[in-house]
Parts: sequence; C-alpha cells; structure tokens
Amino acid sequence: MRVEVFVQARMGSTRLPGKVLKPVLGKPLLEFLVERLRQAKEIADVVILTTTQPADDVIVQFCQKKGIACLRGSEDNVLERYYQAALQRRPDAIVRVTSDCPLIDPEVLDQVVREFKTLSPHIDFVANTLEGTYPRGLDVEVFSFQALEKAFQEAHFPEEFEHVTVYFYRYPNLFRLKNVAYPTSLRQHRWTVDTSEDLALITLILEHLYPRNPYFRLKDILELLRQHPEWSQLNAHIKQKTVLSRKQSNKS
Repeated sequence: MRVEVFVQARMGSTRLPGKVLKPVLGKPLLEFLVERLRQAKEIADVVILTTTQPADDVIVQFCQKKGIACLRGSEDNVLERYYQAALQRRPDAIVRVTSDCPLIDPEVLDQVVREFKTLSPHIDFVANTLEGTYPRGLDVEVFSFQALEKAFQEAHFPEEFEHVTVYFYRYPNLFRLKNVAYPTSLRQHRWTVDTSEDLALITLILEHLYPRNPYFRLKDILELLRQHPEWSQLNAHIKQKTVLSRKQSNKS
C-alpha cells in the first residue's frame, strides 16, 4: 500500500500571515515539519499542496530548493486541491497534515497509518481527532483514495470544500471510521501555529529541544513543559477556529 502525506500550505493565513515560512533557528517552520514527516516509517513520500496564488510562489521555490514534491491548486476549494493531487500522485491512501504543525510526531503518525493499513480494505478513515486526546498540532488523518473521491463528488457546503475532511466527520454513516486515542487526554496542549502567541511557544520548544535532539518526540515536549509549566500559558487563551455544524437532514 502506497501512503503519501499531503500537507496543505499557503502564505495567506488570516491570523498570522506567512506563518508557514516563519524562521526558527534559521529554518522555516515548514522545513521542520517536512523533516519530521520524513522520519515516519509508514509513508512513501511527502507532498506540499499550495495554491495558484502568486503569494505562494515562495512556497514553491522553497520546495524546489529543498527537493520536496509540490503541487498547486485551488485556494478556497482545498478538497479539490487534495483530490486533483491524488489523481496525479495516485496513492492508495492519503495522510492529511496541515502546515501549521511543525512539532508533528512521526511515531504518532506511524501509529495512525499502521492502524489504517491493518484494517484496510475494511476501513475508510482513521484519525486521532475523532475523539481528540492528542495535543492540538499532532493531528493526523488517514483516508483512502476512494473515500476522498466520494467526498469530492458529494460534498455540498462551502465548509466541506474548505476543510477537506469535514465531510467524513459530518456523515459518519457513509464511511467506516476509526479513532486512535492517547491513554490520557492531552488536548489541553496547543502546539499548532495560528497566532503570534502560538509561534512564541513553538519557538521556545524548538530552541530548547532541536539543537540537542532533532528527533525529539511527544514525551520530550511533555517533559520540557513539565519543567516550564508557565510556557503553556503563552497561548492557553487562544481559541481554535471551528467549523459550523449542520444537520445531515439539511443537506440538499
């Protein structure tokens, strides 16, 4: 089974423009993310999916410089961006990761992908987000090409095109879903980059862990924050943007 990671990335963030290329330790955040994804054992390749907007030319240039596969597509219809990339790349399954997660844990990703592979072909979607227990920023979603195609063909509302996997969550009766959970909930931790406060925390974590051990994992971050509990307060007040829910009966 060929599994590829598709990373959606663009410069036009509303709360922190250009966040994906913000530098820490002289490297853009996107480089940290790709480096960590490539440490995963269960995937065949990492592909950056950016937009056709001129502002995202810099992402393409970064990928070309670093030898990272990169495809361009619709800015607003991210579901179409994924589907067109899947048509071109033809993986059996796709891992969805967002570019604002530079601390992604490759071992967590491998765990979710292994679960998908074990249950295949009797599964459509495996994630660690159906019941969120991992820190935000370690989110991993894996789905088959067939499931992506079904979502693309049947999605109807704007948010279903914008957020790629909303259709799976919204209509679980149409898909075979499985959650991967952490033994205890760590969802109070926010290790994603959407605001300047998020960036401040991520910068501290990378500056303290990466120089000594570029292969640091979830447990290493938890231990660091145990030693510096005040750091987690930097972005504790930040609210995650949510997708408005709709009842299935409203779908037309």
